[in-house]
Amino acid sequence: MLLMRKRTRYSLLLMLALMAALVVALVLRKAAPPEAARLLPESDAIVYANLKPLRAATHFDRSPVVRSPEYQQFIDATGIVPERDLDAAAFALHRMDDPNGPNGPVGYSEVFEGRFDGERLTRYLTSIATAKETYAGHEIFTVPVGDGHITRPLRIAQLGYDTIAASNMPTVEQIHSILDRNRAAASPFSGSSLLSARYRDVPAFSSAWAIGHIGLPFSDRGYISVFGLQLPLPEDTTFVASLRYLGTLHMRIEQITPTEAEAAHATETLTTLLTLLKTVQQAQAQLQQNAASNASFRDLIDSSKIEQHKDRAVLTANIPLELIKQLGSPASAPQQ
Repeated sequence: MLLMRKRTRYSLLLMLALMAALVVALVLRKAAPPEAARLLPESDAIVYANLKPLRAATHFDRSPVVRSPEYQQFIDATGIVPERDLDAAAFALHRMDDPNGPNGPVGYSEVFEGRFDGERLTRYLTSIATAKETYAGHEIFTVPVGDGHITRPLRIAQLGYDTIAASNMPTVEQIHSILDRNRAAASPFSGSSLLSARYRDVPAFSSAWAIGHIGLPFSDRGYISVFGLQLPLPEDTTFVASLRYLGTLHMRIEQITPTEAEAAHATETLTTLLTLLKTVQQAQAQLQQNAASNASFRDLIDSSKIEQHKDRAVLTANIPLELIKQLGSPASAPQQ
């Protein structure tokens, strides 16, 4: 009888230990970066977006999209409609040594998650690829992309039934790194050094976020330019940017500076710039130009504020969903 009690006690202890280990594993997995981001190679910046919440909130997948003939040919051949089938996307941004080369100042590596027809995609890639190699059990297709005068290789590989990786970098190093990381993707601690260093700064439940030198795509002669406006920030400024849906779409951008004094200067400068934007917006409102879009933009500007948090200048704002819908409308959507 005593032996039976001991066995029962040990069984209960073992069950409790297994349950505790499972809880710890689930907590670590929930706190870990998304798998698509963990697969990315070393880079200067990372941008990630979970499109499912945005699609549910705005129904952008139901809006008509103007497509180029080449883009429509891709859809017809593969059956992939990105605005409908793409669930998540992660981008690694690589600063190029030669900004005048085929890639321009920035190269990209990407991981896409969604619903894909693997067989149709393979047939399509086989028909347009100029080269193919097998690495880590996966086929890598090389497709030339460009405007005819300047081309660069785009390497594409299917990692699984729901995951596709690509890179337009000049060498195979980055696409090989993605495939190598794919074999260790089960670990919540895998990922690039940038992800390990900065993901902890991303607010919980962010649907989209970016870390690193986010000025890279907007670099102009060493500074950041957005919509033609040059910001008083060097292009190598480190940012943590995020979007969360909290009843409205909440944006938060943190500029990380070496000292609190520099953060104070950045806060003052950006506050002055924000005040200027509000003045311009008010002038446009008085002229009653584009009333519908101005109302949404006014709500965005009015909700914006800049504060200093120790060594960081922090911009927060609420983005109206109506503004997102307007940006995704056929009149606003760029031709692919």
